[in-house]
Amino acid sequence: MNLSGRRTSLRAVTPDDLVAHYGLEPIPREGGRFRRTWAGPPLPDGRPAGSAIVALLTAEPDDYSALHRLPADEVWHFYLGDPLELLLLAADGSARTAVLGPDVLGGQYVQFTVPAGTWMGGRVAAGGAWTFFGCTMAPGFTDEDYEHGDAAELAARYPAEAGRIAGLCRS
Repeated sequence: MNLSGRRTSLRAVTPDDLVAHYGLEPIPREGGRFRRTWAGPPLPDGRPAGSAIVALLTAEPDDYSALHRLPADEVWHFYLGDPLELLLLAADGSARTAVLGPDVLGGQYVQFTVPAGTWMGGRVAAGGAWTFFGCTMAPGFTDEDYEHGDAAELAARYPAEAGRIAGLCRS
């Protein structure tokens, strides 16, 4: 039953359902599909006080969030589907993987904050088909914030992650 007391039918949600329902469009350069769902009021510099998106990645070979970094913290939220592996390359030269997904008692996150200046890139975890997630920033995202990763430069700085870096970079 839904909140109004009416019966609702539950059926499996598909990526196509999400694209149609949210009007998702390709994310330029980064990859995946998204829609901005909120932008806060403008700050004195013109940027929004905050912003939020919903996004979809599938297990298709070229469907991933390319390595990029942002000047503010970004909070990632898991909503539906399969786990998402997020490669994080920190300014101090360390690397780690955070997995967003429903198994919170098994170490997955439903909410994870990527610190400002951290290189991040992600894809649907092996064996999965798709993941639906969101990202929130304050101050809000502007196109000028996005810094696209260069595979050669990142692999030189993080050699232990060179293979994963190559798989998460676009020209």
